[in-house]
Amino acid sequence: MYIAVVPNRKSPPAILLRESYREHGKVKTRTIANLTHWAPERIEALRKALKGEFDGLDGEQVSGEIFGVLFALKQLADQVGMTRVLGPSEEGRLALFLVLARIAHGSLRLSAVRWAEQHAVSDILGLEDFDENDLYEALDWLEAEQARIEKRLYEAYVRAHGEPPAIVLYDVTSSDFEGEHNELAEYGYNRDGKKGKKQIVIGLLTGADGEPLGARVFEGNTADPSTVGEQIELLKQQFGVKEVVFIGDSGMIKAKGKEALSALGWRYISALTKQQIRALLKQDVLQPDLFDEAIGEVSEGGRRLIVRRNEGLQQRERARRADKLKRLEARIAERNAFVRQSQRADPAAGLRQLELWVKRHKLSGFVTLSLEQDQIRCQIDQERLAEVALLDGCYVLETTVPAAHMDAQTVDERYRDLQNVERSFRTMKTDFLEVRPIFLRNGKRTKAHVFVAMLALKITRLFQALLHRAFGTTDDDPNARTPEDALESLARLTYLIYDVKGTRYARLIQPDDQQHVLLKALGIRFPRQTAKAL
Repeated sequence: MYIAVVPNRKSPPAILLRESYREHGKVKTRTIANLTHWAPERIEALRKALKGEFDGLDGEQVSGEIFGVLFALKQLADQVGMTRVLGPSEEGRLALFLVLARIAHGSLRLSAVRWAEQHAVSDILGLEDFDENDLYEALDWLEAEQARIEKRLYEAYVRAHGEPPAIVLYDVTSSDFEGEHNELAEYGYNRDGKKGKKQIVIGLLTGADGEPLGARVFEGNTADPSTVGEQIELLKQQFGVKEVVFIGDSGMIKAKGKEALSALGWRYISALTKQQIRALLKQDVLQPDLFDEAIGEVSEGGRRLIVRRNEGLQQRERARRADKLKRLEARIAERNAFVRQSQRADPAAGLRQLELWVKRHKLSGFVTLSLEQDQIRCQIDQERLAEVALLDGCYVLETTVPAAHMDAQTVDERYRDLQNVERSFRTMKTDFLEVRPIFLRNGKRTKAHVFVAMLALKITRLFQALLHRAFGTTDDDPNARTPEDALESLARLTYLIYDVKGTRYARLIQPDDQQHVLLKALGIRFPRQTAKAL
């Protein structure tokens, strides 16, 4: 039997299953079945079977390399333009591996090498026989190429949106080290509340939609405002931005940053600290009755002050304060009982411990502790407590954007977009990509490590968006899919290893119905059935 392709004049060719036979010494042909409407891969499989290519494949099968995970992530990297930007060089392909492994595996370079042994890295990325040292060299290459890569990806972002970003968001976070030796590691303000560890400071610049544009790493004791100047240079020199609204969190944009932005003719939106708000109240620039659920606005010194009170936040802040005071009361009672029952107890030591607790929980502005006959007494200054509570749930935004370009409500909404950066930081640091803890010693490689996480974030954002579009969000839909769910499903797409007459072959498993739906949602076409000799 064989498959014949029979031309038709005005129609697609007919694909027929035929066999030859002899009759009265003559060779004749008869058609057994019309295969025209079969799927091409099914026809190809039958053709190979008729040729005997599958003979002997009914023996024992052994699971081979995982294909689906890297294949899907590589396709997503293609979609965001990262594969093209990193380029076909070995360094570029190793860098791409680091990015994809960060998403799928999220561990250190030595562990990533071991992980690669279980995945079809050679077939998908064209990489063979690399080790941990090769990956460290890829980090060196990435650090040297970061500005070029960021610029190319920024240009792709501009093309996709039709114009340069009118708004950029900027925020910083910290990430701790395991160990003491790193050029950038310093003790500083740890935003995660982890004391006793050196850290770095990471600045992330994004578009208004949260899409990462650039990441920078600073020494761990760098103050937030000191990082703004480098972001301005990145926008001006590297991206060639002509006009933009720069949005930073409370206390981020200080005098020098404002001067640098104004010199370029750029605008900014930021929030004032509670201390700055209290100063404006004392100066009568602001009045307490301005703070309401409805947005208010005051003009002062060439800037606009957008004023609002969030009642939900106000209730939460007051509930937290009441809970702290209740816990303090319980601690005082417990300590006093201990002193009464123990002759060796030191009342002054207990007082010092609780005073530190009060300071740590920011109650010292209105709480005073004292000793009376070896018992700790707590006094609350109600007048000072009322002053503190006055600004519960209140905030003030400062902007130089003219009202004709952006009304107060829009200023407030754009400032809230900073939540996009915070979500990106959560994804980079803990939720999925796990940039921390950091074990590297070399400063440049540390910067490249963070850059790898930023590049992985770009792919992850697309990954999440496609899954949300197809399956719903994880917050309200039990049928939703996360990237972790998808990678677990794709990990079942492997090679199967056969031994045919002493020769080993690998055949690629085809997706099941669930995987077909997932791949379609990601816009990925899976390769047809393939076999390769090993």
